[in-house]
Amino acid sequence: MSERTVRARPLALIHDELVDYEQAMDRMNDLVAARQRDELPDTLWLLSHPQVFTATKRTAAEHLPDPSHGIPVVLTGRGGQLTYHGPGQLVGYLIVKLRPDEGVVDYVREVELRLVEALEKLGLPAERRETPPGSELLTGVWTRETGRKIASIGMRAGRGVTSHGFALNVDGDLDPWHFAVACGMPDVDMTSLARELAEPPSMGHVRRVVAEAFEVTPA
Repeated sequence: MSERTVRARPLALIHDELVDYEQAMDRMNDLVAARQRDELPDTLWLLSHPQVFTATKRTAAEHLPDPSHGIPVVLTGRGGQLTYHGPGQLVGYLIVKLRPDEGVVDYVREVELRLVEALEKLGLPAERRETPPGSELLTGVWTRETGRKIASIGMRAGRGVTSHGFALNVDGDLDPWHFAVACGMPDVDMTSLARELAEPPSMGHVRRVVAEAFEVTPA
């Protein structure tokens, strides 16, 4: 399992349910500052958000959703392109101090591989993808059999500490993904565990498997 082999990196866990996106950003920034001061261990924060589209400085105006859908759009400081958050999606914010020999792109690859591991334990074969030269970044995780995108990843690093993270579609409404151009890719087909599996797992079970894949240490 050469590509999937990652070095040990135990994380502490913060667990929340539905948290407003902008409130979550305020808390995440506080957590990052604490990690930069070594007052906090490497941490995974699992939560979900009410409906919101998040866009970056790279998001083209024509990729934004029609305001008539009533879902707010928030500008965010992570990497990547426009994405959607909503109930039934598991969001994981990763506040991790990078090792001296790695950058944020290296850590994004690790996140992809850990999510692939979690999805396979949940019964869904998945994969990460290399980006062909000149193409939009294929960051994230894709189903192996249907070729659909099931997890989005957007991260950044400041003073050696990562922020933002991943969004894994579990059992939420997929219609909002059709209201905008997700990930900068007009043809992307977003999916969820509920869409792909005849007997999808509960959100609670997904949380436990994802936490295990990220080496969450016991409280």
